[in-house]
Amino acid sequence: MAGQSCLISNDWICGEYVRTRSQELTDATVQHVWITLASVAIGLVVALPLALLARRWRVVAGPVLGLTTVLYTVPSLAMFSLLLPFFGVSAAVVITGLVLYSLTILVRNILAGLASVPEEAREAARGMGYGPVRLLFGVELPLALPALMAGLRITTVSTVSLTTVGAIIGYGGLGNLIYEGMQSYFKAQVLTASVLCVALAIVADLLLLGVQRLLTPWARSGGAKARKKARKDGKRARTKARTA
Repeated sequence: MAGQSCLISNDWICGEYVRTRSQELTDATVQHVWITLASVAIGLVVALPLALLARRWRVVAGPVLGLTTVLYTVPSLAMFSLLLPFFGVSAAVVITGLVLYSLTILVRNILAGLASVPEEAREAARGMGYGPVRLLFGVELPLALPALMAGLRITTVSTVSLTTVGAIIGYGGLGNLIYEGMQSYFKAQVLTASVLCVALAIVADLLLLGVQRLLTPWARSGGAKARKKARKDGKRARTKARTA
């Protein structure tokens, strides 16, 4: 009775709602996850060649960065509305819109990562007989991973959030539940779906952070060395101050 009463009284926190609508919540979460994964993956596939073109030909860099920035400023409702005539009412509308939004962050971070690669590393690789393709995938991209992963984390978290807007055409994952709950003022549904959406963003960010740490062990060792050096410098400074 206590569990049922929270539905009747329309409480924000209601365990009975979670229990009775578990399948609905699961389906919405699964849709949210696959739309996010598809959008980020396609965005990365599109952003990499765009970033390489922008780096290779400086005359292309301005238009590429400008276009991706303009796309990012288009309101999501307007973006999905503009894509409807091309894809109809389908998940492709949401995924395409999210891919376009992801480009400005991914392209800029890939360029920043490639720019941070030491020229000495490139020269050493060329001296070992590395061609352009092997140099890119064997040296430059691995060393650019910290910046690339940072952009990927930002993109993923923002995509998890923006996916909810797809509810306007019925493909918003947890956003569908939020939208329906707001229309009917169903408090438990709005809060539960919102919490799950936030949890997805946190979990995705932590997973990508773990992947980043696994793929860039030198960054951790470099950070540890820097902290150790800072401690030594601080100790020397304090010793010098005491003896002065």
